Amino acid sequence: MSKLKQFKLVSTLLCTSFLLASPLCADPPSDKGQKGKDKGSDKSGNGGVEYALDLSLLVSAGISVGDARRLAVNEGLTGMKSLPPGIRKNLARGKPMPPGIAKTRMPGAYVNQLPRHDGYEWLQVGSDLVLVVTGTLVISDVLEGVFR
Repeated sequence: MSKLKQFKLVSTLLCTSFLLASPLCADPPSDKGQKGKDKGSDKSGNGGVEYALDLSLLVSAGISVGDARRLAVNEGLTGMKSLPPGIRKNLARGKPMPPGIAKTRMPGAYVNQLPRHDGYEWLQVGSDLVLVVTGTLVISDVLEGVFR
């Protein structure tokens, strides 16, 4: 057998073995390979993706819950229901907004009285006031019960 034929045969075998072995080395889907209660424990809605975010880069609301609540009462923006506890626990600083959650923009008269942060926007989520990064909807701060 010529050296060229040997080379082609060896390279074909190597490529084939790599192609066949690659699915065996891949990580299983996040919901596979888990037993018991831990199965599907990732309720974040982000498909198991970890977010490496420096929380010190996020701004704080710049207003207290009490002051935001007083403004909401003055504007007649109260009487909203709280989120269910399972959804509420996913509203956390540095995490993306859970998918499918109802987000409401507040009236301009109310928002104009809140601290302004470039690159951020205010959203009403249930009875909470949430400051998120515009575009990515990563949560920067949560003020609980403002609109109760």
